[in-house]
Amino acid sequence: MAEVQQHRSVWTSASTRVVAALLILTVVMFTLAACARSSPASSAQTRHAQHHAVNRNGSPSPESIAFEIQGHRGCRGLMPENTLPAFLHAMELGITVLELDVVISADGQVVVSHEPWINPEICRIGSGPVAQEPTGATELQAEDSERGKALHFGVLTYADIVRYDCGSQPHPRFPGQKTQPTVKPLLRDLLLQTEARARETGQPVAYNIELKSRPEWDGLEQPGPETALPLLLAVMKESGVWTRWHLQSFDYRVLRLARALEPSLPLVQLVEENPVMALELKRLGFEPAVYSPWFKLVTPAMVKSAHKRGIRVIPWTVNEPADMLRMREMGVDGLITDYPDRALALPKMH
Repeated sequence: MAEVQQHRSVWTSASTRVVAALLILTVVMFTLAACARSSPASSAQTRHAQHHAVNRNGSPSPESIAFEIQGHRGCRGLMPENTLPAFLHAMELGITVLELDVVISADGQVVVSHEPWINPEICRIGSGPVAQEPTGATELQAEDSERGKALHFGVLTYADIVRYDCGSQPHPRFPGQKTQPTVKPLLRDLLLQTEARARETGQPVAYNIELKSRPEWDGLEQPGPETALPLLLAVMKESGVWTRWHLQSFDYRVLRLARALEPSLPLVQLVEENPVMALELKRLGFEPAVYSPWFKLVTPAMVKSAHKRGIRVIPWTVNEPADMLRMREMGVDGLITDYPDRALALPKMH
């Protein structure tokens, strides 16, 4: 009997320890669950926290944010480029980063336009192609095939520019565009509209803005970077979107000046020809937040090297689904496209 009682005592003691362990395990599980509900590990909060984890170049670490699809000039393949309809349509599709270009008019206004002149390929005045001059402007002689009879913004005020319809003329390279009468908007007016739409829909929006600049334009088609860049920076600060934009440029003078004026502003190095990233970084003189090459220059080695430096890689302009998927497989951090609808339709893009 004593032996049985001894066994019962041992069993009871063991059972007590098991119950205690189960209770402790239960408490731990409930505690972890509560932490998961309230901590930044929830998806939205995690994305927010990761977005603000930045490298020394001002960019979120490449592995910390989702793949980014940018609407090139709004959505050039679907709507007239760099116009309000194009940007609003891109937002309707679900695009949260709008890529655009800006130039400076003769009266110092920041205008959304890819060229610092009226391009006869996409703009017209009255009922025919561009052929007339606004009052006070002079017609350029054809210096090369690109400009033709175009009128440059060194002599056009914004009042002159808005006389041109840059949406009704069918685009020869983008036959799927939905043509409609529209004009080149001022940047501040565009931001008012896109920000209002973002508030209405609850959809966030950010901007990747290229300041168009070339040394040969200085004092002619455009003012130099020392004049043009402060005008752009002022509009961005006044518009309340300062923390939601990147500045991009092919002209490294613009990027160097921006770094001096606004060290915390994320900068994007645009590259068109040189496939050797290290040489382009050396030319620039510092590491940008984003390296943005023509998509045909991208290689897996380039992406890997950029990521080691904490630089994101977002190529331009990727329009074919097969190329989009190829870029994604190489590990790029996003892409710029005229057809954001095509990119959004690909499961691997999300």
